[in-house]
Amino acid sequence: MARIKRVLLSVTDKAGIAVFARGLAKLGCELISTGGTAKLLREEGLTVTDVAEVTGFPEMLDGRVKTLHPMIAGGMLAIRSNEEHMAALAAHGIPTIDMVVVNLYAFEKVAARPDVPLHELIENIDIGGPTMIRAAAKNYQDVAVVTAPVDYRAVYEELLRNDCTLSPETHWRLARQAFAVTAAYDRAITNKLATLEPAEKPTLDVRLPLKQTLRYGENPHQAAALFSTSESGIAGAFQVQGKELSYNNLVDLDAAWQLILEFDEPAAAIIKHTNPCGCATAETLSEAYQKAFAADPISAFGGVLAFNRIIDKATAEAITQTFIEAIAAPGFSEEAMDLFVMKKNLRLLRVLRMRPDEPVVKSISGGYLVQSADSHRIKQADCQVVSKRQPTQEEWKALLFGWRVVKHVKSNAIVYAKDGQLIAAGAGQMSRVDSVKFGASKAVLPLAGAVVASDAFFPFPDGVETHGITAVIQPGGSVKDPDVIAAADRLGLAMVTTGIRHFRH
Repeated sequence: MARIKRVLLSVTDKAGIAVFARGLAKLGCELISTGGTAKLLREEGLTVTDVAEVTGFPEMLDGRVKTLHPMIAGGMLAIRSNEEHMAALAAHGIPTIDMVVVNLYAFEKVAARPDVPLHELIENIDIGGPTMIRAAAKNYQDVAVVTAPVDYRAVYEELLRNDCTLSPETHWRLARQAFAVTAAYDRAITNKLATLEPAEKPTLDVRLPLKQTLRYGENPHQAAALFSTSESGIAGAFQVQGKELSYNNLVDLDAAWQLILEFDEPAAAIIKHTNPCGCATAETLSEAYQKAFAADPISAFGGVLAFNRIIDKATAEAITQTFIEAIAAPGFSEEAMDLFVMKKNLRLLRVLRMRPDEPVVKSISGGYLVQSADSHRIKQADCQVVSKRQPTQEEWKALLFGWRVVKHVKSNAIVYAKDGQLIAAGAGQMSRVDSVKFGASKAVLPLAGAVVASDAFFPFPDGVETHGITAVIQPGGSVKDPDVIAAADRLGLAMVTTGIRHFRH
């Protein structure tokens, strides 16, 4: 690579720029600069040529036009091995520029201010900076482009080692980084302006940094990784101990965490393959876990847990009686950790509550589906009693508990519940009556006196003709509703409808 002789510096973030520029000057580089950057470098005792001296034009239009000139662009874009390019530079007296050190107006910082006026947003849209970055990056074989202060030290040390040259690999790395900078900058502008007035054709912008490479995906032959900037929810959780998290661990932990956020009282959830096999509330966390575990001890083996309270010693003692893959909770007491450290492979995640307004994004072949989160919460007053018999207060409690749980079971979803406890669940069957039968067949605890929650309406009466239940909660809305209600009345069941469906695919 050719020796770097002339460097253009124009930065908004001036951290470290004086030290970097001094190092470049010691290596014999000529420094060209603009405005505030030139002023700072001169105050540091460095010799700097103003861009205006190079272009022959002063800064214009309140600084909007500084570097937009052939004397600058030509010096960056000319391919050194192209004889015609170099002849054109010579004919017009344009010197080459070998390195560009640029970062951009702080648009995102300004845009983050509440009620920032539009004219201020517009004035903080950088034009010359992205132009210089893109020009230098396009001609990366001949021009180095440095966009991040964190790179100054490494770039200078490489120049110092290699007679003021950078390797082709460094040129290429810096160019890729530069294009990422301009892409992110344009994205920030687009996203902010879209909030001021909805776009005629909205776009989904998904760009997240790599947070963690996973060993593999759902199966060993699939590659996988986690991308996130969040500090909340499962993606933003802090792993306290245990083996590396797998793709399936994270999916199940998220299912468990979303379920546990349904409850204000102490609650525990046990997830297996994204479906609840145990869930309960109680006065203490330990009791809630033991009630959840009792619903299906066999499926709980190797399951994933979530709690909405800091795990105490009593709860930890109960948990360590069986094999558990991972646990998500707001925290862990010292006494609990004394027990958990004996299970060195047990993955423990400390989780902050996630924002309730996060959209749900799912990939399909060729695109993405986006929907708002299913954050609907129902109260007794929101329900309509459609049966002749009114639910008792105990039944109401069980119905509302079952309704919160069934929202997190794969459709077709049926939940049997009683006294703040999941008794059994029928998940993902192709017909609703099969989900009813499957849930009943899985029950370890007695079904007598339990209630049933259904995530969607019953298309036929056979769904409620089952196993000693006393009450049913369901959305309603089927053309067969009169027949289903008549069956409930014939069986002496209380039935309430919600008018809300909770499909989960």
